[in-house]
Amino acid sequence: MRVLDRRTAMLLLVDLQVKLHPAIAEGPAVLAEALRLARLAQLFEVPVLATEHCPQAIGPLLPELAALSGGIIGKTSFDACRAPGFLGALPPECSDIVLCGYEAHVCVLQTGLGLLRAGRRVWAVRDAMGARNPASREAALARLARAGAEIVTTEMVAFEWAEDAADPRWRPLLALVK
Repeated sequence: MRVLDRRTAMLLLVDLQVKLHPAIAEGPAVLAEALRLARLAQLFEVPVLATEHCPQAIGPLLPELAALSGGIIGKTSFDACRAPGFLGALPPECSDIVLCGYEAHVCVLQTGLGLLRAGRRVWAVRDAMGARNPASREAALARLARAGAEIVTTEMVAFEWAEDAADPRWRPLLALVK
């Protein structure tokens, strides 16, 4: 089993959008973890990309995440990999995609499966994924795991990106996880 490497990783924020947020079970907690992931990505210089599903109907990416994203790709397909330009926007050196977002059982799941088909390794962040129904989130995580994705938590990502307590970013990391 591999350990996540910040040098080959990127963070993908899937459809964490304004109009979806109020409907997500434990939405504030999921958003807090997605924000923490985006801040950790900044700390470790990991690229961040986001998607918006039908933004004219569902609204934009939550503004606090948009400020931390290196780019936003609009889409109508549930699997972001089917959106024009999406796969080309993924840095080729980023073979490990850290995945979080809304709705776990629709766009996050289908995007994760698409990324696996495209030859990327997927790290699905359990505490930074949400759905209207918690059972839908759990089913999506189980399906992603069966397909070959690693199921992780935000703190697992943080400490694997850090690698060592001697890293000069150790104290800022601790401030983000406490």
